[in-house]
Amino acid sequence: MSMAADERPVRVASGSVSLEGNLVVPDAAVGLVLFAHGSGSSRHSSRNRFVAQELNRGGLATLLIDLLTVEEEAVDVRTRHLRFDIVLLAERLVGAADWLVQNPDTRKLSIGCFGASTGAAAALVAGALRADIMRAIVSRGGRPDLADTALPQVRAPTLLIVGGEDHAVIRLNRAAYDRLRCEKQLIIVPGATHLFEEPGTLEEVARLARDWFAQHLAGDLRDEKKAMLR
Repeated sequence: MSMAADERPVRVASGSVSLEGNLVVPDAAVGLVLFAHGSGSSRHSSRNRFVAQELNRGGLATLLIDLLTVEEEAVDVRTRHLRFDIVLLAERLVGAADWLVQNPDTRKLSIGCFGASTGAAAALVAGALRADIMRAIVSRGGRPDLADTALPQVRAPTLLIVGGEDHAVIRLNRAAYDRLRCEKQLIIVPGATHLFEEPGTLEEVARLARDWFAQHLAGDLRDEKKAMLR
């Protein structure tokens, strides 16, 4: 399925702050994916934008947001501590999910979350906090171990994707995988390093993520339509 849609800037209210984001909602979208970028990155991440575009072509809406304000990012450039504040990042994701539920353009769409690096831990913590909203989670080269005690509380089907050459992160993902109690899968992409810079590896990540979200978010839409017909 291929769907084109315009990207538009949005301001997302999350707690006491307003976060900058880019929203794409294809016609007849079957779900929406909220992106949680990794440490030191932003909504302009070329890798996340590539994955988002592939999801859009698959009929999925996407929201890429900066999890830190401009002022916070300026501080983090110097201290590098906020990018590892998983609780703060998860709270920002929860606020963004709540915003999506209330936004007229997205409130009818089932929500999933795509997290990279430390953003994956934030996505899992947010998933545990908003089990009624978060319907699917995908981690790319993530640090799910940093979600710690939230891992057994995650209910959303979770896909962990790791590069085959990212040995330390493979070990961390396997340990986190064992603690998850939800539907789950761990896929190791052969030949890929941490950033999936090798030819074809990021395309494989995008394909895996698209299929996972399409299966679980579109499934929610089908279930809702069936319920309406009863």
